[in-house]
Amino acid sequence: MQPRTERSIILDTETTGLDPATGDRVLEVAAVELMNLVPTGRSFHVLIDPERDVPEEASRIHGFTREMLLGKPKFAEILPGLLAFLAEDPVIAHNAVFDFNFLDHEFKRAGQAPIPRTRMVDTLVMAKKRFPGLPNSLDALCRRYGIDNSMRTSHNALLDVQLLAQVYLELMGGKQPGLELAGNRAAASHAPVLLDAAPVVRTPRPITPSADELDAHAAFLGKLKEPIWRALD
Repeated sequence: MQPRTERSIILDTETTGLDPATGDRVLEVAAVELMNLVPTGRSFHVLIDPERDVPEEASRIHGFTREMLLGKPKFAEILPGLLAFLAEDPVIAHNAVFDFNFLDHEFKRAGQAPIPRTRMVDTLVMAKKRFPGLPNSLDALCRRYGIDNSMRTSHNALLDVQLLAQVYLELMGGKQPGLELAGNRAAASHAPVLLDAAPVVRTPRPITPSADELDAHAAFLGKLKEPIWRALD
């Protein structure tokens, strides 16, 4: 019986600020596909014209400026491709409430129903349960799990989802579902099986001490105070 294949999506966004209710917009969306927790190589990545300015403090975080995003598609234009990639599978993000909140506003502007919260998986919540009281940013988790994040000099959504995919695997136990079972099956299939083999005949080889060895042993026991071996005689 083959293990069930489970698809999920790692997602990240970059934005013009922190609050979509005050007019901040999404300017980058990145997502990677996982099958049984392992990236398949399929990804979705777009830069978006936020249709507004990009404050300097936001640019310092992700590196994007208004000029860099001019001519990029609007969010409504990238939405069909995003929905097709997300399909109906779980959507995993770090501090997922932030990303989902922005996507809710963008979906509403485009006349699209939001992604149900039942599909949301928040790795920040998972990390806080696993490591209460410790720093649980993406960088902190990469350091904790020995994941190379040296390329993360800014908040780039595509790099972040690739790193988060590795972190998520570790948070889920660090093992692909079914891998151990498959490995055991493979080992068992390659193990030698002996059928109708002739019985192995073993020849007894009793060890009999010589007279000199018995005398030496008796002399050794004579030097011990109440040796336990005497009780066995």
